[in-house]
Amino acid sequence: MDIGLVGLGKMGGNMRTRLRNAGHTVVGYDMNPDVADVASLQEMVEKLPAPKVVWVMVPAGDPTRDTIKQLRDLLGEGDLVVDGGNSKWTDDQINADLLAQRKVGFVDCGVSGGVWGLENGYALMCGGSDADVAKVQPAFDALKPPGEFGFVHAGKRPGAGHYAKMVHNGIEYAIMQAYAEGWELLEAVDLVDSVPETFNSWREGTVIRSWLLDLLTDAITKDPHLDKIRGWAEDSGEGRWTVQSAIDNAVPMPAITAALFARFVSRQDDSPAMKAIAAMRNEFGGHAVKSEG
Repeated sequence: MDIGLVGLGKMGGNMRTRLRNAGHTVVGYDMNPDVADVASLQEMVEKLPAPKVVWVMVPAGDPTRDTIKQLRDLLGEGDLVVDGGNSKWTDDQINADLLAQRKVGFVDCGVSGGVWGLENGYALMCGGSDADVAKVQPAFDALKPPGEFGFVHAGKRPGAGHYAKMVHNGIEYAIMQAYAEGWELLEAVDLVDSVPETFNSWREGTVIRSWLLDLLTDAITKDPHLDKIRGWAEDSGEGRWTVQSAIDNAVPMPAITAALFARFVSRQDDSPAMKAIAAMRNEFGGHAVKSEG
C-alpha cells in the first residue's frame, strides 16, 4: 500500500523502514529536512494515491492536534488519518469529529515496541470502524511482530486503541517497579554474590520471565551497580492517565499508583515529605536525624 508518515523520530523513522522492508511505499514528512522525503505536508499528501492514508507519529497534545487540523484541510472524502502517537484517549473522539467534517476517517493506534520495533515488530492496539481499520490493515500486518499476537482491533469507537495502550503502560510501570525493588534489595543485602547472574537465571523457567527482565539483566550485566545512571525516572503521562481513569471508575489500582508515585519520588534529591517523617520520628521517639551538610 501507499502511506504517508508524519514524524520520523526514533519510532517513526524505524516504522518507515519496516514498512518499506515489507514492500510498501512510504512518503515521510518531518520538520527535520535531513530525514524527510518531502518538504511539506501538502507535498506528502499530493504524492499519495486516493484513498489517501496518513499515519501521524508526532508528540501527543498540541503537536498532534495541530497536525490533524492541517491534514483535515488537505485530505478529502474517503481518506484516512491514523494517530499512532501517545495521545490521551479523550482526544480521539475530538480528532475524529474534526476529520469527519471533511468525511475523512480516523483510527487511533497505540504503538509499543520502542527502539527494538524495527527488528522485532510493534505491538499495535487500534480503535475505529471496521472499514477504516481495513484500509490500514496491510500496514498493521507489516508493522506487527510475526505470528498471531501483537495486534488487536480493541474497539470500534475512537479512543479504544489509545485506552488499551494507556492501561498497557500502567501495567508496565508496576512490573518495572517490582523488578527495580527486587534488584535494590539484592544489592543491599551482602549475601548473593552476583546479582546480575541471579537476574539472568530468572530469564528461563520462572514465572517472572519477560522482555523487561531481559532488558534489566542486560543493563546490570554492563553496569552491575548502575553507577553510571542517576536515579531519576520520567513518566510519559500515560501512567497518570491510567490512575486517573481508575479513580473515575472506582477501580482499585494500588500497584500501578504506587509505581507512578515512585517516579515522582525519584525526582526529589531530598524528599520534603521524608524530612517531615524524620522530624516526627525524632520528636516522638528520639530517633536520630541527618542534618543538612
